[in-house]
Amino acid sequence: MNMVKNIMIVGVGGQGALLASKTLGQVLLDAGYDVKVSEVHGMSQRGGSVVTYVRYGDKVYSPIIDKGEADFIVSFEMLEAARYVDYLKKDGQIVVNTQQIDPMPVITGAAKYPENLEKTMQAAGIKVDAVDCLSLAEKAGTAKSVNIVLMGRLSRYMDFAEEAWIKAIEKLVKPQFLEMNKKAFVLGRGDIL
Repeated sequence: MNMVKNIMIVGVGGQGALLASKTLGQVLLDAGYDVKVSEVHGMSQRGGSVVTYVRYGDKVYSPIIDKGEADFIVSFEMLEAARYVDYLKKDGQIVVNTQQIDPMPVITGAAKYPENLEKTMQAAGIKVDAVDCLSLAEKAGTAKSVNIVLMGRLSRYMDFAEEAWIKAIEKLVKPQFLEMNKKAFVLGRGDIL
């Protein structure tokens, strides 16, 4: 039976969602899976939503994930996680950075940032793993490695060895940023469940 797994990576433009999806895709390709990656851009250059679909299995025919199909939602920001929650499977898992990035309506004063999003999602029976990825990224040496911290956190829920992820990072990250990103991954992975 062809089991296809679906992962959505959601965030705000300029946060490194592309490197995150490439890293995940590399791990999956190296493990021998058929992988489809598809990006859906909002106003990414201006801090708008960026969504990447990553689907893998023995054979993947479409790169698109429909509502109720995502095994995982990996989110760079709490509001983005809440925005896409209806794409999550019934027993799916959200991995989210606790950082709050105000969208344009909040910046302009037209709207307020919703409070207690994590508690609201958990109250609805959703599994939420919320981590302060920005602090961990800064600890690794650069705030820009939030994406790799998130991949480290996601890796806790997937059956791929830590070495496989590190190998993917080595293939994709420029040498001068490699050690910081490896450290970011390890910090995000944390103590294994």
